[in-house]
Parts: sequence; C-alpha cells; structure tokens
Amino acid sequence: MTTRTETDVVRRLDVRRLSGLSAARDYGIVFSFIALFITLSFASNVFFSRINLLNILDQWSATLIIAVAGTLVFIAGGFDLSVGSIFAVSGVVAALTASHIGAWGAILLGVGMGLGCGVVNGILTTVGRINAFIATLATSIMIGGIALVLTGGSLISVLSPASFTTLGRANFITVKYSIWTFLAFALACGYLLSRTTFGRAVYASGGNPEAARLSGVRVGLVRSATFALSGMGAGIAGVIVASRVATGQADSGGLSIALDAVAGIVIGGTSILGGAGAVWRTVLGVLLLAMIGNGFNLLNVNSTYQRIFQGAIILVAVGVDAWSRRSS
Repeated sequence: MTTRTETDVVRRLDVRRLSGLSAARDYGIVFSFIALFITLSFASNVFFSRINLLNILDQWSATLIIAVAGTLVFIAGGFDLSVGSIFAVSGVVAALTASHIGAWGAILLGVGMGLGCGVVNGILTTVGRINAFIATLATSIMIGGIALVLTGGSLISVLSPASFTTLGRANFITVKYSIWTFLAFALACGYLLSRTTFGRAVYASGGNPEAARLSGVRVGLVRSATFALSGMGAGIAGVIVASRVATGQADSGGLSIALDAVAGIVIGGTSILGGAGAVWRTVLGVLLLAMIGNGFNLLNVNSTYQRIFQGAIILVAVGVDAWSRRSS
C-alpha cells in the first residue's frame, strides 16, 4: 500500500517536472537567443555591428509583423495558412493603384485588402464553422489566384510616384521605416494581448473555449478579430516589401515568409493548441531564425544545414509544448 509520504513525494516530483517543462516552453527561447547572440558575436567580427543588426531587422521586418499578428490567432485557438497569399496580393494591389491614387493611398488600400481577407477568414471559421486549417488553406489558394489574375502573371513595376518607395527604403534617424513600423505594430499587439480585456478573452478562447463562453466571452467574435488582425499584419508586410522593391508580384515568396512566421511563433513558445504564448517571445523566435540565417552566411556555412537546424529547433519546441500539456 502506498503511504501518504510516498504519495506526497510523487506529487512534488510531478509538480517539479511540470514546472521545468513549462519554464522550458516559456523561457527557453530567451536563453537560446542570448546564447546564439553571444556565440555569433565572438565567431564573427561583422555580426555585432550596428549595420548588420539593423539589416537583420529590416530584412525580417515583414516576417516579424506577420508572426506578431499570427501569435494572437494561435493563442485564440486558430491557425492561419493564408498569410503568404495575403502578403502577396496586398503588395500587388498597392503597386497597381499607386499611380492612380497616390503612394500612401495605395499603401492604405493594400493594407485594407489584407484586413478584408482576414475578416473573410474569421467569418468562415466562426460563422461558417469551417476548420481553420482547411478554411485558410482554401482562401490561400483563392487569394493567390486573385493575385495572379490582377497581375496577369507579370511583375507590376511602380515607376511613379517616387514616394511609393518611402516606406520600404527611407529611414528616420538612420533606422528604416520598416523597422519603426514593426516596432509600433509589435508594441500595439503586445499591449492589446497583455493589458486589455480583449487580450484576456483571447487567452480564454484558446485555453478553454467552452468555459469562456459560459463566462460571457464571445469566442467567435474574439477569434474573428484575431484573424482580421492577422490579415492586416500580412497586408502591412506585403506593402512594405512592395515599397522596398517598387514592385508587385503574385508569387513574391509568400509561402516562404508564412512558413518562417509560423516557425518563429512555435519556436517562441506559443502553443499550437491555443491558450499560451506572448508577442515578445514570438519576436525572439523570429529573430533567432534570422540570426541563424545571418550567422550561417557570415561564417560561410552551407545553407542546407540551416534548414535542418531550423527544423530540429521547431521539433524541440513543439515537443516541449506537447509534453508540458500532457503532464498538466
């Protein structure tokens, strides 16, 4: 017969194991980020330079914006596969309309296109009750088709107005507008998630939707709002890249940027099952990927190993999340 003392010991061991797994999920990204940053700083004379660090932020600003918005979707219990196509079509819309309604009008229209696509995703997954994975996969294909129709399969070059390239190329106090845009968007989403009633509703909707409904949370509306934010984030990212290259393109690497964003979210410790995560951890997750790519290039390491390394990190992150949930 098991004694009370033995039971207490087992219980304490279980609590310690659960606490360790939760800590690994929540703060493992911090230690990994710091360790990699220090390692690259010593391994390369170029890495820890202002120019290189700002270049990393500029090149990854679009991915960071998409990942920050996608974090809210994940926490609320959703999944958005359409951000890559929304990213592309938003850039195409901005490029097509720039010469007609002006640079900033076109940029706002591109962002609005992204927001509209996000709203459609939200309606399909909540009102239509279609599985988020299937719904956003379908809309991703449809939106990508719309982008191809709008461009006719060609590149849309923006020759005028010249101010169209301001968002993607210009800077303020030597820092690119793309970086400032990412910082503003991340701070806004972080505040929304951690300091508002809406943020608490997002966590509740993903953690235990039935209990959230019984508590008066409008789970469907909350999830729809996160999809709308995700679409808007992809729209902002799309117009930034279109502005940077002065071109709208239907196949502008949307799939790659979407996969990088999802990878950053997962590596940052946001649960794929909802209810757990944070914007700041997603930012560190994406920057970890960025540093891996930058470090491999600076150290002349074969890029093939970069993908293998990134995939291994994702598996570890998902495994830790699964183990911590199973233990709890």
